[in-house]
Amino acid sequence: MASTAISLSLPTFPSSSSTVKAKPSIFSHPHLFIAKNVPSSSLFSSSTKITKQIRTAFKIKCSSASFSNTLPSALLFDCDGVLVDTEKDGHRVSFNDTFNEKELGVTWGVDLYGELLKIGGGKERMTAYFNKTGWPDKAPKSEEERKAFIASLHKRKTELFMALIENRLLPLRPGVAKLIDQALGEGVKVAVCSTSNEKAVSAVVSCLLGPERAEKIQIFAGDVVPRKKPDPAIYTLAANTLGVEPSSCVVVEDSAIGLAAAKAAGMTCIVTKSGYTADEDFLNADAVFDCIGDPPEERFDLAFCGSLLEKQYVS
Repeated sequence: MASTAISLSLPTFPSSSSTVKAKPSIFSHPHLFIAKNVPSSSLFSSSTKITKQIRTAFKIKCSSASFSNTLPSALLFDCDGVLVDTEKDGHRVSFNDTFNEKELGVTWGVDLYGELLKIGGGKERMTAYFNKTGWPDKAPKSEEERKAFIASLHKRKTELFMALIENRLLPLRPGVAKLIDQALGEGVKVAVCSTSNEKAVSAVVSCLLGPERAEKIQIFAGDVVPRKKPDPAIYTLAANTLGVEPSSCVVVEDSAIGLAAAKAAGMTCIVTKSGYTADEDFLNADAVFDCIGDPPEERFDLAFCGSLLEKQYVS
């Protein structure tokens, strides 16, 4: 089957604006972040006038020296697109290899897969696609048998994806290991919260971050919650399990559905854009960067994460 452009509608979830409305609205360029509507008394000279009708932004170098010692209680990472830019050359390739092995006549092109990523979860993604475009001839007819069919495809896809990770064919994104080491060194709890299969996420964490880090990182993934992102369930579960308040957590996401999940859970969220998500709407994010970054190309660090919790900048 040729790649087909499809339009997918997503459920909406209640806004958490009541819990995060005092959070900053910060957007970034490499090495910089922009604070919007910051009171003139604290950051501008007396000659500068700011009115409610004019939104004035200015750039401040992002250095930890500017911030106090407040730290998050927990740092929560999405996996795909955040720890590793896996989607185009990892998950998509593994899906296509699985479809080819099963002789389904299905290929997901780069653009099509970008649309499918608006649906959280691989099994859900395949089901939505087949419901929209038609099920393969080799697929069973009953709903229950189709669930088992999808589960078998996903199991094989996960095996192929894990082989890519175990062979280290997909590298960590810049700054990931650095930020995790800073958090663990300061006693900040670290977890990975993903819609992907738990085995695949565990492989990323153990193979690419190493066993010493992996044993200190809790994983919440796959079907551990009944509803996947943009539903906040996985982030709520992580906070409850770790014994921390959602308002003290900082999430690192790369997608609009991940951002929606984090904000609906009442958490601060930093977006590090990935290949598929660069053009998505991140207006509700507390900060947006192209990556975390390693020195000397560092975009932000743990101190910056803590500063977002202090509500130093008012939008």
